Amino acid sequence: MPDVVVVGGGAIGLAVAWRLVGRGATVTVVDPSPGSGASCVAAGMLAPAGEAQFGEERLLTLALESWRRYPEFVAELELATGCATGYRESGSLFVARDVDEWAALTREGEFRAGIGLDVVAMTSRECRALEPRLSPRIRGGLLADGDRQIDPRRLLTALNVVCERDGVSMVRETATLACDGDRVTGVTTPERGQLAGDAVVLCAGCWSPLVAGLPPEAVPPVRPVKGQILRLRSREGESLTGHMIHGRDVYLVPRGDGRVVVGATVEERGYDTAVTAGAVHDLLRDARELIPDVAELEVEEVEAGLRPGTPDNAPLLGWSAVEGLAFATGHHRNGILLAPITADVMAALVCGEVMPDEAAPFTPSRFATASTVPA
Repeated sequence: MPDVVVVGGGAIGLAVAWRLVGRGATVTVVDPSPGSGASCVAAGMLAPAGEAQFGEERLLTLALESWRRYPEFVAELELATGCATGYRESGSLFVARDVDEWAALTREGEFRAGIGLDVVAMTSRECRALEPRLSPRIRGGLLADGDRQIDPRRLLTALNVVCERDGVSMVRETATLACDGDRVTGVTTPERGQLAGDAVVLCAGCWSPLVAGLPPEAVPPVRPVKGQILRLRSREGESLTGHMIHGRDVYLVPRGDGRVVVGATVEERGYDTAVTAGAVHDLLRDARELIPDVAELEVEEVEAGLRPGTPDNAPLLGWSAVEGLAFATGHHRNGILLAPITADVMAALVCGEVMPDEAAPFTPSRFATASTVPA
């Protein structure tokens, strides 16, 4: 079995490492601060219905397959570690505040139902019967009862535990790719020096194009997409809602313990991670328009993260243009949702198997002439 170096210790990198070591590979994860990137900031919605967009049916197919694998993925992880991940089936309620939003939501509901997603249109009264804290101004909604959620920070903790338990070597340093001619042979780090590998899997999120030593022809077309997010909590520990609530410009994810995640902005700001007053104001305003009681919650945390975006908002999964180097990056808003399928796909690929059909549209070769390093 191969020796593999995984560059990047977020949810994707750790899940890939876990699946690889489970197949008998010798695996080293290199990351100066595992679990501190976009995965740590994510809300953890496992909601393919919510992310379904016109023209992205192939990405939806991949997301649904990963969603189907989640129960077994989590059960195996929690059994192996004894760590709770916060995984639960909370469902999603998409709501409209006015006539225009209701017309748009109706079209989206017809699209989602037309491609086989289980969504149910609801009147304003039905929405408020389901979630009494909703504003009386809500015009109607769509219920996606099968949507789920997970706590990304607990997921990262569990993945770290299982990787170390199963023998994955964790190197908390910065990696530089090592090449021999036209082949990647591993990485080097400041302290450990050369770490040889039959394959290197690049899972460094938005930082993937900036990894030192990347041959020019293998620079992935990945850019940072900033997202600011709020974490609020009830003083009494009472849950704000039972379902995840989605508005046009905001979502609320209740954790079930009085905490709620409110997010998230989508900003093209390069590698800027500053939290801004305007973003906090807009998120709180939009959340209050859906659920007025948000105003009574305490602010626990405000943070910003950088999602890895690609030109088509879909991930890069597969071998790069350089022998020995594979990509598992560019997951944009879906890194947590796509972790199980990405881990299975990459483990199979590195071990010499054929890529499954649902992942085939996402190979890096689709951007063979578009690779550029973001400014």
